Amino acid sequence: MRVYVPLTLPGLAEASRTGVLGDGPFLAYAVTPALREWYLSDDIEELEYAALSRAALASLRLLAADAGAPRRRVVVAVDVSDGAASSDPDRGLDPAALGEVRVAGAVRLAKAAAVHVDAADAEADVAAAAGALAAADGGDDDARFTVEGAEDHELLWYATQEIPNLVG
Repeated sequence: MRVYVPLTLPGLAEASRTGVLGDGPFLAYAVTPALREWYLSDDIEELEYAALSRAALASLRLLAADAGAPRRRVVVAVDVSDGAASSDPDRGLDPAALGEVRVAGAVRLAKAAAVHVDAADAEADVAAAAGALAAADGGDDDARFTVEGAEDHELLWYATQEIPNLVG
């Protein structure tokens, strides 16, 4: 099962230093039955993109909580065994939890398939979105528009061999 792990650049640097992605259990996103039902799609690429987008939003939440982190969203795509990740059936159709899974234990960063990171030109929009997130969650339409401004930036794909350049 492919899972998408939300991080920040400091979180990616820590994973690179230790060789471990999360120490379990940790939050990730995947194509869950609820995500399939919500998006009404059988196209696996479209569903994987939806899971990646959910992880990018979770990365934005991590940035909102860490004012010192560079304002770039980070998502690591990693393959884990089907039994290593599980979703909470009680939260399955909660829009805030779509695609959310818990990965039971630590995962070696060497198992990562790719890393997705914002380009430098997204930093201003990501910073504004991180600052507006609480108001957007509270229903402020202007703040939601600001958060959507970050979502307009596509995350760039990086091979795992490029991680040292991203965090260096």
